[in-house]
Parts: sequence; structure tokens; C-alpha cells
Amino acid sequence: MRNKRELWRVQFALNKLRNAARVLLTLDEKDPKRIFEGEAILRRMKNYGLLDETQQGLDYVLALNAEQFLERRLQTLVFKLGLAKSVHHARVLIRQRHIRVGKQIVNVPSFMVRTDSQKHIDFALNSPLGGGRPGRAKRKRAAA
Repeated sequence: MRNKRELWRVQFALNKLRNAARVLLTLDEKDPKRIFEGEAILRRMKNYGLLDETQQGLDYVLALNAEQFLERRLQTLVFKLGLAKSVHHARVLIRQRHIRVGKQIVNVPSFMVRTDSQKHIDFALNSPLGGGRPGRAKRKRAAA
């Protein structure tokens, strides 16, 4: 994270999610709105890796915290996968377009990574770090 505003943004999203779950929990279990919207929330949380297969209830959504959201950010995952030396280095690599998720170069450190995309985080093909085009110093040495 760069500043508190990023934390506040995560907390705001989490509060909206919790409030939606709280409202749905007040409805009857057979209510079609609760079933439809509740399943949508749980599916989204499962796709982002915030809940696992065993946690299939809106009660678990209420138990989520901001730290779990922050663990799913691209910046954190690039560091944890060992592509960067620190979270700050990870942020720089992402902003300088050295990181891709799948075939797409992502330059937003706060990008929320889904569980199916996590295994596709790698250096960009055109990045000097990923074996692509050599960097400025390497090109200069090769020309000399």
C-alpha cells in the first residue's frame, strides 16, 4: 500500500459487502432474494479466494477482515511469489509494466487477483526481467 486511502478503499468495499450480507441474513432462508444474492456474494468471495469451499454461509462473509482483502492484491502476491524483493519493489515492478496476469500486462498494484488467475502471475514477455528485450545498459554494452 502507498497510503491510508488504499486501506480506506478496502474497508469501504468490505463494509458494503458486510452490510449486504447483514441485510440478507435478516430475510427468511427461503426468500428468493436471499438465495440469489447470497449465492452471488459467496461465489464472488470464493473466486477471489477470500472464502474456501467449506465456508458456504453468509455468516462467514461477516467474519472477513480487511487484511484478507489486502492479501489478494497483485502487489502482495507478486512479493509472496518471489518475483520482487519487497512489497515496495513489487509495486514499482507493477507500475513499470513488468508484471502480467495471464496474457494481460497489469499496471495497477491494487488489482484483486482471482484464485484461477493467481498461477498465471509472471513477468511480462517484453520485460527485460522476463527475458524479453534487453534493458538500456545491456543494449549499450552489446553495441560497444
